[in-house]
Amino acid sequence: MLWWSRDSIRPGRAVITLDALARPSGTFLMVAMDQRESLRTMLAEHHEGPIEDERLVRFKLAVARELGGSASGLLIDDEYGSEVVARAAGMLPSSCGLILAVDELEQPPGGIVEETGLAELREVDPAVVALKLLVIWRDDARRQRRRQMALAFVELAREHGLLSVLEPVVRGPEGFDREGAIVEAASELSATGCDLYKCQVPLAGKGDPAEITRWARQIDAATVCPWVVLSQGVDPVDFPSSVEAACKGGASGMLAGRAVWTATLPAADPTELLRRHSVPRLQELAAVVDAHGRPWREKGAG
Repeated sequence: MLWWSRDSIRPGRAVITLDALARPSGTFLMVAMDQRESLRTMLAEHHEGPIEDERLVRFKLAVARELGGSASGLLIDDEYGSEVVARAAGMLPSSCGLILAVDELEQPPGGIVEETGLAELREVDPAVVALKLLVIWRDDARRQRRRQMALAFVELAREHGLLSVLEPVVRGPEGFDREGAIVEAASELSATGCDLYKCQVPLAGKGDPAEITRWARQIDAATVCPWVVLSQGVDPVDFPSSVEAACKGGASGMLAGRAVWTATLPAADPTELLRRHSVPRLQELAAVVDAHGRPWREKGAG
């Protein structure tokens, strides 16, 4: 698969395209494995004693090793050392692009991510094709500051010749218009120039699929680049139908973690469960995105 071209903004330098993260169909089937304290909390729910960093690393590498052959992309972090990224890269086939998270997370132990920052990019493994930034989108006094951070992130990726994957997650006071906020955030932040937009599933995957599709069409109209859905907040049982409904509304696939590998958390070694549960789940989702997802090159066509 040709995933780069030389008709670039920098003469003589190869430009990576979204084919580096896509299936042959032009859709996306990507696995997120950049959870940090959230992963520690999830593992602690199933295992006694403190969850050490090494256990997190073992889980991340098991996911890379077992799911890389089925996924079109893998998202990972370097919180526990750049060698973790290098080891994961060595486990992936050429058909699975590597994405590096560059977000600094403000997250209390056992809690949710409250805010994020753009981390200093120390080094980039040669296998990395894209960078990812999580943005907590709120309609508050820091809204413009977060948009400026997103702009800086996009420029950082460009400076390194890499793709930019932007992941806004909307938050608000109790009773706020979550779905309207998702559309508003998509309009505001997809316009930063990011290559791929990672979006929450409308209605958290609950309710009438036609209603999810209706909201997805509004997200699609608001975005200026291809977009995919994440699985945070969606019951794993509901995720395949949620992906289908979102794709019918214009999404090009998924970049998800919890809906793919959560069932393997109770195991001391997740390898066997990843093979028996997560690989078939990815194969199921592959059929969904290929049948219903919009190939990324078609976004905006016509």
